[in-house]
Amino acid sequence: MRTYAIGDIHGHLDLLQQVHAWIAADIAQHGPAPVVHIGDLVDRGANSRGVIDYLSQGIAAGQDWVVLKGNHDRLFSLFLTDPAAQDPRLRSDLSYLHPRIGGGATLASYGVQNASDRPIAPVHRDAIAAVPQAHRDFLHALPTSFQRGEVLFCHAGIRPGVAFADQTEDDLTWIRHDFLDDTRDHGALIVHGHTAIDAPTHYGNRLNIDSSAAYGGPLSVVVLEGRQVFHLKDGQRHPLLPQA
Repeated sequence: MRTYAIGDIHGHLDLLQQVHAWIAADIAQHGPAPVVHIGDLVDRGANSRGVIDYLSQGIAAGQDWVVLKGNHDRLFSLFLTDPAAQDPRLRSDLSYLHPRIGGGATLASYGVQNASDRPIAPVHRDAIAAVPQAHRDFLHALPTSFQRGEVLFCHAGIRPGVAFADQTEDDLTWIRHDFLDDTRDHGALIVHGHTAIDAPTHYGNRLNIDSSAAYGGPLSVVVLEGRQVFHLKDGQRHPLLPQA
């Protein structure tokens, strides 16, 4: 049972198209399989709008793509709905337009300029006018997890000890150390992003594929044959074994 998985994109359409080309070459050799995008489509990078266009149009055209909701996708949706609302998992000293979050770059991709340097009310008004309703609907409807065989895909991770069916969106999009520090087998290999590292890393019970595209790193794609993992790079498969 083969599945492809792509890490956190963060507005980098060029990198996304590159890894899709690698996937297409691998599919030509091995046959079709679904492609899972692990979330964080937006923020920090220059072309969040292009990423949403590319993914939503591909799905509409019949591509076998799954797109999951990341915390940044959730923050973008929340800002468009209510700019005064605070995500309960976001630090109280941060906001969507804070430079550390990168919402200003997302709004700039829709033509809303200087979003982080202007009063919030006109920025929100401009954003509502600029972001197509179809994009808002697409983000709102994104699922938070996807299971295929012995592998569960989600953005941030799971709450250990809680059944997959009972996981909350808060945890699936935001959890960090309670999941990252737990070495137990979770009943499936958990493939996630959210925590930026240098390269895809297999920890035995989980696989982190956020290779820091948001900070100038590459966008990573892996191939899973059951629970066997390969890092797909430059169109070539490289076995990715659990750390000793």
